[in-house]
Amino acid sequence: MTIKSVTSRAFRPYGKVIKGYYLNSLMKAMESTECPEDSVVYVPSVEALEKLPIFKQFSEEAYGGMPIQIGFCNGFNHTLNAVEYHRDSELNYACTDLILLVGKQQDIQKDFTYDTSKMQAFLVKKGTLVEVYGTTLHYAPISAGEKDTFRCVVVLPKGTNEALGERGKTHTKEDKLLTHVNKWLIAHPESGLEETGAFVGLKGENITL
Repeated sequence: MTIKSVTSRAFRPYGKVIKGYYLNSLMKAMESTECPEDSVVYVPSVEALEKLPIFKQFSEEAYGGMPIQIGFCNGFNHTLNAVEYHRDSELNYACTDLILLVGKQQDIQKDFTYDTSKMQAFLVKKGTLVEVYGTTLHYAPISAGEKDTFRCVVVLPKGTNEALGERGKTHTKEDKLLTHVNKWLIAHPESGLEETGAFVGLKGENITL
């Protein structure tokens, strides 16, 4: 698979690079976050990150006044395993070089299966802030080097990826993809996520970079 730059025209259907924010304090704060060398950790909301001035700026400007959360996804990963989508854009701030595997929600079939051959890979250089559109399929970042870990800030509307509360009767077929608040997920059969109740619908290669 060819790895393109997130600054290339090829990324336009999936998101865009955002400039104009002063992010040095966010980069510095991320140095203290957990970063396993053999797995991936995701924390939706981190108080230390949300106390920074950029939190208000992201809320008021990037999200137009919506309540938001700032968390992180750090670790070591080279495999796709699943794709997810939200009802809104997600901001990713690369605190190391990392790779995003992305696809289009429009390519999900009526039975909610998705062919992984349609995925694209994009390199995000350290210090780059990216908006990932709500219709873009994505999951945990990929390590940019064979032995490298990654650190990535994740900004989303408040409550996203938190545990679901009690729900009444479901009414749509898409409900079977919902695993957390504002998180619809399709897993690959090789991922092991079926054991957690995830819907298995990725077809083709479980992409490894």
